[in-house]
Amino acid sequence: MSTTKTNYPALYTLITVFFFWGFIAAGNSIFIPFCKSYFHLDQFQSQLVDFAFYTAYYVGALLLFAYGNFSGRDIVGKWGYKKSIVYGLLFSALGAGAMILAVESNMYTGMLVGLFIVALGFSLQQTAANPFAILLGNPKTGADRVNLGGGINSFGTTIGPIVVALALFGTAASVSEDQIKNLELSKVVILYVGVGLLFIAAAGLFFFSKKVPDGISVEKMEKANKALLILVVMTVLLAACFIPIFKTYQTDTSNFSPADMADLEQYRMNWLLGALAVVVVGILFSYTSAQQKAEGWGAMQYPQLVLGMLAIFTYVGVEVAIGSNLGSLLNLKEFGSLQSSDIAPYVSMYWGSLMIGRWAGAISVFNLKGSSKTIALIIIPLIAFGIILGVNILSGKDMKPLYYYVFCVLIQIGAFFLSKDKPARTLIIFGIFGMLAMIVGLCSSGMVAIYAFLAGGLACSIMWPAIFSLSIIGLGKYTSQGSAFLIMMILGGGIIPPIQGKLSDIIGIHQSYIITVVCFAYLTLFAFLVRGILRKQNIDVDAIEMDEAAH
Repeated sequence: MSTTKTNYPALYTLITVFFFWGFIAAGNSIFIPFCKSYFHLDQFQSQLVDFAFYTAYYVGALLLFAYGNFSGRDIVGKWGYKKSIVYGLLFSALGAGAMILAVESNMYTGMLVGLFIVALGFSLQQTAANPFAILLGNPKTGADRVNLGGGINSFGTTIGPIVVALALFGTAASVSEDQIKNLELSKVVILYVGVGLLFIAAAGLFFFSKKVPDGISVEKMEKANKALLILVVMTVLLAACFIPIFKTYQTDTSNFSPADMADLEQYRMNWLLGALAVVVVGILFSYTSAQQKAEGWGAMQYPQLVLGMLAIFTYVGVEVAIGSNLGSLLNLKEFGSLQSSDIAPYVSMYWGSLMIGRWAGAISVFNLKGSSKTIALIIIPLIAFGIILGVNILSGKDMKPLYYYVFCVLIQIGAFFLSKDKPARTLIIFGIFGMLAMIVGLCSSGMVAIYAFLAGGLACSIMWPAIFSLSIIGLGKYTSQGSAFLIMMILGGGIIPPIQGKLSDIIGIHQSYIITVVCFAYLTLFAFLVRGILRKQNIDVDAIEMDEAAH
């Protein structure tokens, strides 16, 4: 079904799920330092929050792909986008219930299981929501509706840290790490009761709304048996890498010497790097094998997709790693010795930086020309910045230290003028911007370094549509399958942050941000490489705007 007139009631109902994704994901950045203090964890153990959350996206997408590959039918299309979102919301509500039970039992492992279930539901919702948004009107303006959802998602990432901080710490000006260890978790229970009820309410709104179409699709799925096999093998190997790490946490280290602890940390790091190698080698092996014989590999025979899978993996990983390790960074003396209860404004500004960029990136969908577009490109990011400040100030946070962050926003505005809506050009400029910001952060301290690391959010803000567009151009009948492979690579948010967390346990949290420099370097390299690859396929990517490439 496709209509030329946008179904606005259905669209407004749909974008509520975009809000949930951002709210929960960004709230984890507050939850991580809280769990670290409350459960006496090291940095890697606290990063298991991200591991549980983002690994669920990979597992969910893989299961959906496996079913479709065996049956030849897309199960989400078979159920219909409407029912799939309802099922996903109810599954996330089940995860919220598991979180409540885990909190009541004071079990960190149980909380991780609850978050995993919540994110499994999100995986199903996300698989259905993006094509559903395109279905709800003229296909030519489908990307506009997806961008609207992205803007609402970013608003969720902005207020998520604030709400979670209020739930954990109340309205106290500051809560010490010792006080955190003695906090009652009843407010966390209330938070997830509220979240669970919202999931159920949204599911009911979808299910009973007569204006939301079923969105059933009977499109046949292209088979890729070899691609499925390699993904299953990668999954088994990833499990084999993480199991030894988890087992070491049952070891009594009270009598360990410093040398023994150093050996143990290196052992854990080796297995984490092994997990990273499984992903990189597995994907590159798939591509080289597909080049020799394309049959059975599906979309993986295209180099732009394979490199794009690694780019999405890296992008999600660096985006999450910067935010999730920010709390521990701000605990350092040279960064202000902030308590976990004091970091919410900074985390909110980091995730809000993605909102600033996405709102600016969405300006092009309104077809503004000349001076009108120029004015909008300057004003909209500043309005978004003002909203972030306003929301935090209304919640009682002191935002004076972040007023001058507006200069970082102005730099981003300049980057937008240089990028001219071209996906490869945009990714190169923002990749270099991110790399330079991380280097400044590594080489400085105090507010200069804090601003630099927060600016990583500005750099990441526009990368998803740019990477996605460059990765699926020229895939033809494999476009849908390629999109599914890219969604799986959200797995990067479950592997790169724990690697940085373990590295911080070895060399320090500040120095561990060297990983972010490497990530932005690859994203910049990807943009250069894919432009050359597409040129060989007679596709001039510089002549295509980002919205056009996404269709």
